Amino acid sequence: MVLDLESEILEKMNKRIVSSFMDVLILVQLRSGSMSGHDIIAFIHKKFHMLVSSGTVYSIVYSMERDGFIEGRWEQRKRVYTLTDKGEETVKAILNLKEKILGLMINFFM
Repeated sequence: MVLDLESEILEKMNKRIVSSFMDVLILVQLRSGSMSGHDIIAFIHKKFHMLVSSGTVYSIVYSMERDGFIEGRWEQRKRVYTLTDKGEETVKAILNLKEKILGLMINFFM
């Protein structure tokens, strides 16, 4: 009973965290190379065991493209996204702040 409740809570927290930080997840993953929207959906599903809608992903991707963090180009009938210089600098800053961000999360539960 307790394990069921903990499992349910963990699943809900995972979904909330992934949903809230999906833009950051996408930026960090794009450091490894270009990805299409479908690739992003597959990555999130594989890594976090969570299905996200294409509408959710494309809404975030379009917003990040408008803000200059990524750029899209057509490649074999699909749009593929890569980091811009602004996106790369943002990822570097996030990674440099990783310990402080983890500290914020720890303080959240203390």
